[in-house]
Amino acid sequence: MEWLGWLQWPAFLASVVSAWLVASNDQGRRNIGFWIFLLSNGLWTAWGVFTQAWALIALQLCLAVMNVRGLRKTGDSDEDTGRRR
Repeated sequence: MEWLGWLQWPAFLASVVSAWLVASNDQGRRNIGFWIFLLSNGLWTAWGVFTQAWALIALQLCLAVMNVRGLRKTGDSDEDTGRRR
């Protein structure tokens, strides 16, 4: 179970990479960024369970909901006006 202690580093890397991608002007990159954010939420949650960091787990659940919202919004562009919902 000691390997779970190292889970924070891939979670950290996934969070940084996904934030970079979500800030892109390209819809495809933003979409990938939200999926990587969801992966990072899962990794942070697993690490939080291992370390009994309950506030971190609650934060990751809230962030996952926002990431799903962002994923839906980046895919729901209004083609007629070019606006996002």
